[in-house]
Amino acid sequence: MNDNTIDKTVSIVSAVCCLAFVFMTMASPSRMKAVFDHIFKFFIANFGWAYMICVAGFVLFCFVMAFSRFGRIRLGKDEEHPEFSLPAWFAMLFAAGMGIGLVFWGVAEPVYHFAGPPFAEPKSVEAAAEALRTAVFHWGLHPWACYAVVAMVLAYFQFRKGYPGLISATLTPILGEKAVSGVTGKVIDAVAVVTTLFGVATSLGLGAMQVGTGLDLLYGVGSGVSVSIFVIVAVTILFITSAVTGINRGIKWLSNINMILAFGLMLLVLFLGPTRYILNSAVESLGNYLQNIVWLSFFVDANGAVAKHTGYDWSGAWTLFYWAWWLTWAPFVGVFIARISRGRTIREFVLGALLAPTLLCAVWFNILGGSAVFMELNGSPGIADATFKDVTTAIFTLFDNFPIGAFLSLLSMVIVSIFFITSADSATFVVGMMTSGGSLEPKTGLKVFWGLVCSSIAAMLLLAGGLKAIQTVAFVVSFPFMILMLFMAASLVKDIAGVPDTADKPPRQCSSTRVAAVESDASEASMP
Repeated sequence: MNDNTIDKTVSIVSAVCCLAFVFMTMASPSRMKAVFDHIFKFFIANFGWAYMICVAGFVLFCFVMAFSRFGRIRLGKDEEHPEFSLPAWFAMLFAAGMGIGLVFWGVAEPVYHFAGPPFAEPKSVEAAAEALRTAVFHWGLHPWACYAVVAMVLAYFQFRKGYPGLISATLTPILGEKAVSGVTGKVIDAVAVVTTLFGVATSLGLGAMQVGTGLDLLYGVGSGVSVSIFVIVAVTILFITSAVTGINRGIKWLSNINMILAFGLMLLVLFLGPTRYILNSAVESLGNYLQNIVWLSFFVDANGAVAKHTGYDWSGAWTLFYWAWWLTWAPFVGVFIARISRGRTIREFVLGALLAPTLLCAVWFNILGGSAVFMELNGSPGIADATFKDVTTAIFTLFDNFPIGAFLSLLSMVIVSIFFITSADSATFVVGMMTSGGSLEPKTGLKVFWGLVCSSIAAMLLLAGGLKAIQTVAFVVSFPFMILMLFMAASLVKDIAGVPDTADKPPRQCSSTRVAAVESDASEASMP
């Protein structure tokens, strides 16, 4: 397939699947809401164990690859030098981790676990420690292992073997070139496209809900689905303007500014909030997480003890939902991380792609969530009650306890909005690439089309039940991709087993022109 040539088969199949969901939801939101509830319970009851085993397996797979003889193999040619410096690479990994979800759940999740902990007494000091440990667990090594598996496999086959940057191409050692270039390959790429669109749409839905709540609290514009959909429409217009005018430098500039704003928000909360408590809890929760990671990785509440304690299926609503959500993001984030990791060895790739973002997420949750938990423990209640009433209000209720609360609330909305815009732009770039045979320059019209589809899905998810619909869709689209990831890992092992066990060769320097070109490409594929 020539560059910029649209793969009509993959595009049509993917579009039909997505648009069918949009039209069915528009026709009967209430019926779709009931369907979502049934599907959610079905996946939790029957496949929870599969998600826990597979995601834990991805963590183990990454570290085995890193510390075995395969760890010295480069994601590129043997003589290739990493295309980004270590600080720049880490910065982009941080950018990949700082998404809408972190802003949405940064306060809400620890507060939820503090007021309704799975093991401790609600609102106790034990619950406080448990809440921060659980948040770090849900945003730590496991999600990044899902991303790293996809990125590692893609980078290996694309940059070392010269295959197209498509999910289907990575399965060539198992399926053969004929199957990959035929119907089987088309189906695989269509699954990746649909997974990506729904995965991004879930975050866009969360972002729209939170921005709508913030606008209502600050300016009294009203709340509800209609306001959230208005936010989606407004941001979609901004994204389409970006895609049509081709202001890729603008998107890159926005991404960099947003990282500065996010770090600025963390520092303000750190120094205006309970600084000593935050620093102590950060150290303690990280150690608590590392100490309990094995049993947490396989805990599915088989006997229902936690469900009885909390009054609902805690494991399904939290851990299993998160694992499904990360899997829906895996093709999108995997493409991004693969693009910025060319030339690195598997060992340094795994250690960097898993450890650095995990530490950042731990810091984020301990600063924002730790502040909220401290206030609940020390005479400033209200955050937990507000969170249980409406999860989107959690971060704004926290900021009400700060002397510059209105500014912090406005800043958080700006951060979410920019993530919203850059998410739509970068996601549709990735989907455009997937539907153009792996072309690094998909057509503008194609990106605009997928952007409209993604925004439409986000709007329909809000109409069909908000957070519950988002959780359900994550399960539906993540399961087939999880199976694909197992085959991708097996394909990598099969191919890489034949690589000679040789020491690293001295890397060659790459030209500044080439680095600049790659940086420009990678900025387009940055994750929210």
